[in-house]
Amino acid sequence: MILHHLEEKDSLLNRFIAEIRDKRVQGDPMRFRRNIERIGEVLAYELSKTLEYSGKEVETPFGSKRIKVPEDQLVLCSVLRAGLPLHQGLLNYFDRAENAFISAYRHHPGGGDSFEVVVKYFAAPDLHGKTLILTDPMLATGKTLENVYTALLGHGNPKKIHIVSVIGSVPGISHVKDIFPENTHLWIAAIDEELTSKGYIIPGLGDAGDLAFGTKL
Repeated sequence: MILHHLEEKDSLLNRFIAEIRDKRVQGDPMRFRRNIERIGEVLAYELSKTLEYSGKEVETPFGSKRIKVPEDQLVLCSVLRAGLPLHQGLLNYFDRAENAFISAYRHHPGGGDSFEVVVKYFAAPDLHGKTLILTDPMLATGKTLENVYTALLGHGNPKKIHIVSVIGSVPGISHVKDIFPENTHLWIAAIDEELTSKGYIIPGLGDAGDLAFGTKL
């Protein structure tokens, strides 16, 4: 797996990451969603540098200019519901991409620490020969991405795979590295070392879905 860790180099991205982590700022769900969206835009811009480009002749009022534009057929696939603000940030830049959505959530049998990832809803276009961009804001254990990838395999073989996350854990990154093809790119804003006994990232930021959209039963 090819890792792109954006926090290794200081940039304006640091401020967006600081605000989504800050419990004093998290009380404003609109600001939380917007910061996740802005992080998605930064990640999209960096990812765009690795796409394939071809020349296009553009007519201006005073002549013509040849410009190289991306030619990849992109499919953005996001995990509901937490992935929606990140998906929107990517879609702001990759506005011609096709879209896929999958519902995956943690199920804790008996209320204990152990859990399984349950996939219920899935809608995706044909992926064959396209560039797949998987978005999941919190790459904790990596089990969600593993289950999503398994579900996607029935929709064709993508030419390239990119994973886009906001915060990941070292164990989670190690897990997806074992699951996905070697040439998969992982674009991530920040990496934390540890997980709680229930598989949440430390220090992380909490539950991204709840912070963006409110608590659930």
